[in-house]
Amino acid sequence: MKKITIHNYPVDNIDTDRIIPGKYTKTLNPQDLIDHCLEDLDPTFKSRVSKGDFLAGGNNFGCGSSREQAPLALKLSGIDTIIAKSFARIFYRNAINIGLQLLEIPEFDISESTVNGNFDEKTGKIRINDRDYLSKPLPSIMKSIIENGGLVAYLKKYKQYRIN
Repeated sequence: MKKITIHNYPVDNIDTDRIIPGKYTKTLNPQDLIDHCLEDLDPTFKSRVSKGDFLAGGNNFGCGSSREQAPLALKLSGIDTIIAKSFARIFYRNAINIGLQLLEIPEFDISESTVNGNFDEKTGKIRINDRDYLSKPLPSIMKSIIENGGLVAYLKKYKQYRIN
């Protein structure tokens, strides 16, 4: 199992405007997305996140507009995986398309703002303080897209859509 740090925001309906405010979505500078990611929800987010960290949210994570900059801002900030009780469908698709791993765990319930745990990539199981959480499995094509770094990288590698 891989050791992980989870930044927990146990709030429902964290929308794309809270992930990256609309005024920053026209930038071509990735650093702007990093600098302003989750700034309205947690002004300390940028300083606390390290490459490979996980982020957890509540129900309907990523709702709101269809801006693809929201999952991109999280990924550029160092977030490797997002855990949520449920995801807004457009956010879910945008995240998969850029190679950001999502774990849907309806019973995920921790109170700490930051917690360490372990993650089994093969099974999708997270262990925190002797409690196990199992994510809903992704279809094999989505796993392959994530493993290849996103949809564009997947299509460059395979030249066509194929199910493993």
